[in-house]
Amino acid sequence: MNKRKNTKEINSSKKLLVKNTFLQGAFISTLGIVISKILGIIYVIPFHAIVKEQGGALYGYAYTIYSLFMGLSSAGIPLAVSKIISEYYTMGYYNAKERAFRLGRNISLLLGLIAFIVLFIFAPNIAHAVLGELKGGNTLQDVTLVIRIISTAIIVVPLLSIYRGYLEGHKYLTPTSVSNVVEQVVRVFLIIFGSFFAIKVFNQSIATAVGIAVFGATAGAIIAYFYLLDIVRKNKKTLSEKVKKVKEPIITNGAILKKIFWYSFPFIMIDVFKSLYDFVDMTTVVKTLGENLNYTTSDAESIMSVISTWGNKFNMIISSVSTGVIVSLIPNLTASFVEGNKKDVNKKVNQSFQVLLFLTIPMTIGLSMLASPVWEVFYGASKYGAKVFSYFVYVALFISIYTTAVTVVQVLKDYKIVFISLFSGALLKALLNVWLMLYFDSIGLRPYYGSITATIIGYFVSLIICMYSLSKRFNINYKNTLKEFLRVIIGVVFMVGSLCILKIFVPILVSNRFMNILVIALYSIVGASVYFFVMIKLGTVKRIFGEEILSKFKRKIKHTK
Repeated sequence: MNKRKNTKEINSSKKLLVKNTFLQGAFISTLGIVISKILGIIYVIPFHAIVKEQGGALYGYAYTIYSLFMGLSSAGIPLAVSKIISEYYTMGYYNAKERAFRLGRNISLLLGLIAFIVLFIFAPNIAHAVLGELKGGNTLQDVTLVIRIISTAIIVVPLLSIYRGYLEGHKYLTPTSVSNVVEQVVRVFLIIFGSFFAIKVFNQSIATAVGIAVFGATAGAIIAYFYLLDIVRKNKKTLSEKVKKVKEPIITNGAILKKIFWYSFPFIMIDVFKSLYDFVDMTTVVKTLGENLNYTTSDAESIMSVISTWGNKFNMIISSVSTGVIVSLIPNLTASFVEGNKKDVNKKVNQSFQVLLFLTIPMTIGLSMLASPVWEVFYGASKYGAKVFSYFVYVALFISIYTTAVTVVQVLKDYKIVFISLFSGALLKALLNVWLMLYFDSIGLRPYYGSITATIIGYFVSLIICMYSLSKRFNINYKNTLKEFLRVIIGVVFMVGSLCILKIFVPILVSNRFMNILVIALYSIVGASVYFFVMIKLGTVKRIFGEEILSKFKRKIKHTK
């Protein structure tokens, strides 16, 4: 009886291990990440009500530092492991594949421990670099506390990511998507209930509540890690199966370590330089607004909280589309590249950009148009919230496209261009940030728009560098993608036009939260319907996603009827 039960459990877990094609993988990964991000948005309604904007700024400080140190320690290793496993698996090097996984896991654990120790010890110094001598908001002790608490996540998250990379390298994407959702559910639960009980029940400080909230990252990662560990152990036979029978060459651990380093370094640089954008904002926006432009510390931190925390939650929905595409793209593109299939490489690169443009452009413009009711629903009335977010949302669009482009460049091993594009963008951000804020203020524009513009310029220049390199070095032809981009713009024009007409009859600005939800729902349904109708009529959906996916979608609609 027990034997039959164990067999049933193993078979049940194996149902998750189904290989995915590129588009299937992109869809599954994106769906899991989008669900996680939606959960990450929903919690901000009660969390914002509990900790307010000052707590949001404190939460943002912790996560900005955490992201930077994650990038410096081991953020690139899981993606490198995914790429190496896909490469060795494609060639039939199964022994080397398993050793690469174990080595990657050990390196991530070691680097995570080192990063944790450094961050924990130097948290007071980092807090001083963030706030300086400013008074009237969060204190140095508050920032130190939340940084030390979130540093514990750096021990666990890299290990979790390695297991995700291991499964993704085999093109098993469903378990990793499930783990994303599990991690987020645990995290959201602790954020909401932990902060609520801290302030409302035990009358603790905002810093304590935010400290419990940021510990959610550690707790969620631990649960998700044990979930994936269980999946890998139960499916050890499947993951060790040798599909190709080739004579495997002798590959030393040193050679694998060298490959892990060279593959992970560009990914680490991507994360580090992206975190530098946030770090530049964190160390200049509040100070510039407070010291040079006569904003109160409270107002300056309120604006910063939109950029670092509250607005970023919505931006992550858009960015999750590119993350899903990338998770599927890395193993599939690596396999095509290793096999020398240039035609398939060109197809997958263009397909990635087309899917991304098709989904993210209307999402971005729609969110920008609905900034006021969206902000009212999630955060309530705010002096700066909707004003900052209506422009800040465009950052997500440029980040999404650039992240995909630089990942392609990295997979195709053009590491020099990876570094040049990252460095150029981050340097422009650092040089322009304060100057553009002061310049925008001098010509009568909102100064914080200058900081956002500096971010967009940085990512745009980096994107151009990557796309030019792909065209010149790898003969990537963007002709079809450009045509689909123009068709997407036509669809967006029709979408915006329909919403402008709707606005005559149903005004966007309403003060009631329930009415705002109805307005958002109505505008979203009308806008999405018009956009997809135009895209279907222009043939864009069929060309990007294929006849098979479109037919399946139509059959499901008919079945629901």
